[in-house]
Amino acid sequence: MTKYKSLLLREKEEELQNDLLIRTIKGDKTSRRPVWLMRQAGRILPQYRAVRATTGGFKDLLKNPALACEVTIQPVDELGVDAAIIFSDILAICEAMNLTYDMVPTKGPVFPKVITSRADVEQLRVADGVDDIGYTIEAIKLTKQALNGRVPLIGFSGCPWTLFSYMIEGQGSKTFSKAKKMLYAQPEVSHLLLQKITDSIINYVKAQIEAGVNVVQLFDSWAGVLTPSQYNTFAFSYTKQICDALQDSGVPITVFAKGAYHALTKLSDLNCDTIGLDWTIPRAYARGIIGNKKAVQGNLDPCFLYADRAAIKQETIKMINDFGNGRHIVNLGHGVYPDTPLDNVKCFVDTVKNYEIKYS
Repeated sequence: MTKYKSLLLREKEEELQNDLLIRTIKGDKTSRRPVWLMRQAGRILPQYRAVRATTGGFKDLLKNPALACEVTIQPVDELGVDAAIIFSDILAICEAMNLTYDMVPTKGPVFPKVITSRADVEQLRVADGVDDIGYTIEAIKLTKQALNGRVPLIGFSGCPWTLFSYMIEGQGSKTFSKAKKMLYAQPEVSHLLLQKITDSIINYVKAQIEAGVNVVQLFDSWAGVLTPSQYNTFAFSYTKQICDALQDSGVPITVFAKGAYHALTKLSDLNCDTIGLDWTIPRAYARGIIGNKKAVQGNLDPCFLYADRAAIKQETIKMINDFGNGRHIVNLGHGVYPDTPLDNVKCFVDTVKNYEIKYS
C-alpha cells in the first residue's frame, strides 16, 4: 500500500472538514493555497499570553495537556489557519533522554548539565515516546477530540543535529562552535549520541502518529551552521533514517532544514512529502531543484510581517506566484516573531485565503 493510499484511509476514518493541506501535499489541484505559520500557537495571541499567565511558566504549560490543547486551537479560531500544530517543544526529547533543561526568561533553554564525553552519552536512555513524553501524546489526543476534524493537526520533532547541538552547547548559540567541535574532535562519540537521539525521535514521532496527528514536521533549525560535508555526515544521514522509518505510516512528513540551501537536491530525494524553505532560498532555484515531486512550504521572511499591510499583501501574492502552480503550502521562512502585530499576521493569512489560484 502506498503512503497516499494509506493516507486516504486515514482521511476516510476522520473526515476532515478542511483537508486543503492534505490535498495540496498529495498533489491535488486546489482553488487556493493552504496557509499556517510556524510558532502560530504563541505570544502573538493575547489568548495565549492569558493562558500562560495562569501557569508557572513555559514548561508548566507544555506539560499540562488540557492547556496545551487549548493554546494549540487558539490560532485556528483567531487566525483561521488551515492547520493546527501541537503546542510542544523540540527539547522535550532531550529531557526524556535524561538531560533536563530550564526555560529561562529572555534567555531561552539552558541545560544545567551538558554532554562532553562517551560516558555522558552512555548515561542517556533512548526515549520511549509514549511514557517519557506522555504529556504531549495526551495533548494530541485531547486536541484531536476538540478539533473534531475542523483542520489537520501537525505533530513535530526536532532533527537529531539540532537536538545534539543543544545537548552539547547547553543553550542557544550564534555559532554552535562547541557542538561543531564535538563533531571534529570526537566523531565516534558524536555518532553514538546522534543515533540515540534518532532512535528516540522515531519512537516519539510514531507515538504522535498513533495518537492521531495528520502530518509530521521535522525541524533542523541549526542545519545552516554546518558545512555541506558535516551536514551530509552528521545531519542528513540521521534525518534520512527517521524518514525511512516513517515511510509506511500513512502520514506525510515535512523536513525543514533551515539554512541548508546546499542540500536541496539530497532533501528532494528523501522519503518525505514536503520540503520547508527558509527565506534565504530563492524560490525559482528551489522549485527548479525540487520540481513538483514534493510539496514546498514557505518562505516569506518573518520580518516582512512588520511592514504595512499593503506591502504584506503584495509580497504574499508575489510569493504564491513565484512558486507557480506546483504543490505549495504557504508559510513563513521560519517562526513568526512574538512581537509581530496580530493584525499583520491576520493580513498575511487572509491574503492567502482570498487569493484564487488560476491554472493554465
